[in-house]
Amino acid sequence: MDRDMNWRKIEGMEASSFVCGYCGQGVGPDRGYHPEAPRGQHRIYICTYCRRPTYIEPDDSQFPGVPYGAEVEYLPDAVRRVYDEARRAMSVNAFTVAAMACRKVLMNVAVEEGADENQSFATYVNWLADEGFVPAKGRSWVDRIREKGNEANHEIPDIDRTDAEDVLSFTEMLLKVNYEMPARAAGPAAEEEES
Repeated sequence: MDRDMNWRKIEGMEASSFVCGYCGQGVGPDRGYHPEAPRGQHRIYICTYCRRPTYIEPDDSQFPGVPYGAEVEYLPDAVRRVYDEARRAMSVNAFTVAAMACRKVLMNVAVEEGADENQSFATYVNWLADEGFVPAKGRSWVDRIREKGNEANHEIPDIDRTDAEDVLSFTEMLLKVNYEMPARAAGPAAEEEES
């Protein structure tokens, strides 16, 4: 983070609380820029943590937006990259793109865990379930990711926010169950062995 950015002619403003779309910190800056009139309609706040600008619309939407969902620890790089793409797509209201990326996350998880490359998406979903990567009551989650991912990929109507949030939440949970929770349960001893 470049915390030494020196913004010119920065002004005092009414404080605003938000999560910075750059650094992910909850901040409440009271310095930035706003137009002369009408005051307060459009605002640019400077993050108190990373010093980057966040533009706030009159309806309080912000740019850049905050990636949807939570970070998942201990992901393989290929899986992390696509999962992060899905989260960032949500931050710019690209819901169809997010659903398609979640579909790709499942494919990457399957290949990362030993499935053959260049298989159909259905083959990857079945492989994950058959090999125990889908919890016993989680098959409906994976079917929802598959269903919405297929709609995003093969049909004309766009995916809406609610469906995209569901798909990304299910994807996040699947990643936590298969990567983060086992690594956390193994504790520091397992991390030392990997070093």
